[in-house]
Amino acid sequence: MDSYTISIVALIAANVLFSLKGFNDPVFFSNNAFSISGILVHKQYKRIISSGFLHVDWGHLLFNMFALYSFGQLLLQLVGVVYFFVIYFVSLIGGGLLSLYINKAKSYYSAVGASGAVSGVIFACIALYPDVGIYMFFIPVEIPGWVFGPAFILISIYGMQRQSDNIGHDAHLGGAIIGMLITIAIFPMVLQQNLLVILGILLPTIGFLIYLINKPTVNKWVKQREHNYQTADDAYNANKQAEKKEIDRILDKANKNGWESLNPEEVKTLNAYAEKNKL
Repeated sequence: MDSYTISIVALIAANVLFSLKGFNDPVFFSNNAFSISGILVHKQYKRIISSGFLHVDWGHLLFNMFALYSFGQLLLQLVGVVYFFVIYFVSLIGGGLLSLYINKAKSYYSAVGASGAVSGVIFACIALYPDVGIYMFFIPVEIPGWVFGPAFILISIYGMQRQSDNIGHDAHLGGAIIGMLITIAIFPMVLQQNLLVILGILLPTIGFLIYLINKPTVNKWVKQREHNYQTADDAYNANKQAEKKEIDRILDKANKNGWESLNPEEVKTLNAYAEKNKL
C-alpha cells in the first residue's frame, strides 16, 4: 500500500478501535467524551481530542468513516500526508472549541464523534477543488462542492438557531470553517483560484460567529429547549449519565436508611445495573 492508503486506513483503524473500547467500557467512554464540566471544571483538555475518536454506535461510526475515507483519499492526494493530518486535527480541535464556547453554560453537555474533523476534511477539499462531487444518502445526484459548502453553512447556522433537531451543528460548523481556514493558510494561492467560492462560505459564517460573540442576546438561541436538547453524538453518553445518577440516588438511599428501605422497583433497577456492568 502507498503512504496515502496507509494513512487513511490507520486513522480509520484508530477511530474503530477507540470506539469499540467505548462501546464495551462505559467508564472509558465517560472519561474520554467531550464534557463541558470535564474540560472547564476539571481541566481535562484531552477530551477535546479523545472525544473525536469515540462514536455512539456502529451506524454513527460507519457514517463518519465512510465520509472520512471518501474525502480523505482526495485530500491526501491534494496536500500530502503531513498537511492532511494537520488539517484533520486542527479541524477536530476547532470544532471542539466552538462547541465548548456555544455550550459553556451547559455543565451537563457531552458529545462524541469525528464529525468536526471530517467536516474540516470536506471543506478543505472544497477550498482546493470546488467542483468536487459530493453525494448525500437521500439525494441521488452529485452535488458540486461550491453548492454544498454554502448550503451546509446556512443549514448549520439555522440549526444552531433553532436547536430543534438532533445534530451537533456547532461542532460541524467549527470543524468546517477551521478546515477551510487552515487550508488557506497552508496554500494561500487558493484564494486567487477559488476566491468567490471561499468568500461565499467564509463571509456569512464569520459574520454569524462575530455576531454570536458580540451579541449575548443571541445566546437565547442556544438556551432554547436546553432542558431536553441532545445531539445525536451525545445521546448515548447522556443516557449513561442519567442511569448513573439514578443508581447513585438508590445507593445513597440504601446507605442512609438501610437496604430494606428500597422499594421493589429500586431493587430491580440496581440488580439490572449490576448484571449489565458485571458488578
